[in-house]
Amino acid sequence: MPERPQLTPLDVEEQKLYSKLLTNSLTLSPRECPATLPRKVILAACILGYRSFGHDSRLNYTAHADWSNLTLAVNGPISVGHGEILFRLQCTFVRVSEQRRQSVCCFNRGDEQREVKTMGPILLGVLVCSLVLSVQAMYSSSDDVIELTPSNFNREVIQSDSLWLVEFYAPWCGHCQNLAPEWKKAATALKGVVKVGAVDADQHKSLGGQYGVRGFPTIKIFGANKNKPEEYQGGRSSQAIVDGAMNALRTLVKERLSGKSGGSSYNKQHSTGGSKKDVVELTDDNFDETVLRSDDVWMVEFFAPWCGHCKNLEPEWAAAATAVKEQTKGKVRLGAVDATVHQAVSSRYGVRGFPTIKIFRKGEEPEDYQGGRSRGDIIEKAMDLFSDNAPGPELLEILNEDILKKTCEDSQLCIIAVLPHILDTGAAGRNGYLDVMMKMADKYKKKLWGWLWTEAGAQMELEASLGIGGFGYPAMAAINARKMKFALLRGSFSETGIHEFLRELSVGRGSTATLGGGVMPKINTVEAWDGKDGQLPVEEEYDLSDVDLDEDFGKEEL
Repeated sequence: MPERPQLTPLDVEEQKLYSKLLTNSLTLSPRECPATLPRKVILAACILGYRSFGHDSRLNYTAHADWSNLTLAVNGPISVGHGEILFRLQCTFVRVSEQRRQSVCCFNRGDEQREVKTMGPILLGVLVCSLVLSVQAMYSSSDDVIELTPSNFNREVIQSDSLWLVEFYAPWCGHCQNLAPEWKKAATALKGVVKVGAVDADQHKSLGGQYGVRGFPTIKIFGANKNKPEEYQGGRSSQAIVDGAMNALRTLVKERLSGKSGGSSYNKQHSTGGSKKDVVELTDDNFDETVLRSDDVWMVEFFAPWCGHCKNLEPEWAAAATAVKEQTKGKVRLGAVDATVHQAVSSRYGVRGFPTIKIFRKGEEPEDYQGGRSRGDIIEKAMDLFSDNAPGPELLEILNEDILKKTCEDSQLCIIAVLPHILDTGAAGRNGYLDVMMKMADKYKKKLWGWLWTEAGAQMELEASLGIGGFGYPAMAAINARKMKFALLRGSFSETGIHEFLRELSVGRGSTATLGGGVMPKINTVEAWDGKDGQLPVEEEYDLSDVDLDEDFGKEEL
């Protein structure tokens, strides 16, 4: 048995690395693990947020480390959620019997393994550290659900005249696992009528990014205009899915009868899937003004008309330009330079082969784009550039119905905090809560969620619909206005507590409820907070000098 060193608390730098591990903003591979992070950081990540890193009596965790082999032994149960996060840290779990009561988790993951499951208690109900990694996908060739990937999506869906329902899922997502049997039933019922497909968007992130998928499962309806699919907002039972598909099919047939739509939109657009007008034509004369002096981020293709690879890239570049323009609201632009004509700008940036793609940010040296050449790859990179350069979302006070409606309708989720009354916290206390929210809004800015707050008692109907009212401030809820569902923060109103809450929502877990009445509540119009401490109401003073308080003395009372 290896020596059991004490796992001391993490220092500040290690805590930052640990946070990156849990937010997936730091990617580990088996070979990089020992070199990239201090070993105790990785071990601490295995224990997943419990502050006593040596032993946790609540969950009976006992950790010891073989520092030379970077292993972790745990005596106690591991939940499915913990297993999922361990999998994200790219661990393989190998059961090694030691005195019939312990197992060892070894960091050595194979890329072909996709799904994490937990085992039940073994022997005397002692341990579950030997997790099983399964290569099973959620859908197989025996199902009527068509598996879609970047290699077949364009051929199967975009070029098809059929109506398609496509689910974007992640294998580790609990809601996706619940949907899978219903999705299969619906696919069987719709066979030969409507095509039903599924994309593993965790594996094929480029496809998910291309269609703005930010949560799982997301269902899109690809109808007359394949390049602008509609989001399915119906129920998740097989019957509801079939009903939604048939309604979409009736709409498609009516459009075709009226002459509004005829055949595949892909063919109409000459196989571009986008519009060439969204690719900005750049020249020696306009390059500096259009690109270098712009506050936007630019992806620029340098091409030659005779180049075969450039011709292959052209429709992908055009389709990506249209999608990126819409999804970033013009903050990331795609341009193209004919390097055989505009040789001055091409030679300035050392262009020697075609096509060459460069990324330009204001005031920075250009960088070469090294990613894939499909529209999905280009869109994914553009969205990363947009998120990296975009400021954090604005945190708004709910002053009227328009603010709530616009924020929640424009976002997949809107995060709402109900803060204590100003007389309870003062300005300093309230600003402390708002600072926590702003930090979390910036951390999750890639999600493009809306962020709102209100004072306790200002929006009583909102509080009632969320089951918050009356006590327990500060409180927080995440609302999906399209589905009229919400989830409540059950942990502390802190960076750690809110991060855990939002991380659970991000991976499709956490309990949800229907918004009271199934509609957005009435919102009162209120004055904005002035940023100052609250003032107690001034009581009216009464002059009692002219009142004879003794005039009734001596009278008998009945």
